[in-house]
Amino acid sequence: MYYSDVEKFVEVLYKQLNIQTPAELSISAIAQALNIEIIYAASVSMRIDNYIVLPNTSQQNIWQCFGHELCHYFFHEGDQRFMHSLFVDLQENQANHFAYHFCIPTFMLDQLHIENVYDILQHFPVEFSFALHRLEMYHNNHFSLYEKTASYLTG
Repeated sequence: MYYSDVEKFVEVLYKQLNIQTPAELSISAIAQALNIEIIYAASVSMRIDNYIVLPNTSQQNIWQCFGHELCHYFFHEGDQRFMHSLFVDLQENQANHFAYHFCIPTFMLDQLHIENVYDILQHFPVEFSFALHRLEMYHNNHFSLYEKTASYLTG
């Protein structure tokens, strides 16, 4: 199986944290291991240095926001208030993409043999639309690999 750089990063991170299954996913345990302090606020999420502010909403939304903010923690520098809007858009798109892979890691999907969106919802604390999009990403990657392999073998 081919893993993207983001998928590899997430797998290595989880293995370094000794997290192998969805049941072991925990904001508090991950934050503690990374020396990040979590603060819950009304309805906003953001990262400031080693602090991550998460919205006081559903567990699913909090988990998704945590994944998003961790991308900023690992890969982004600077204050978005002073950045060009295109650069802010780039960072936000990267963080959204990262969140899908962090919240529902590919290596765990491979272990679970996920077949539909309800299988994802059974194992991962995410919202339906988030799970559905992640499943599409997962299937598109598998289909893409099948196409590449088939064209190589036949062509």
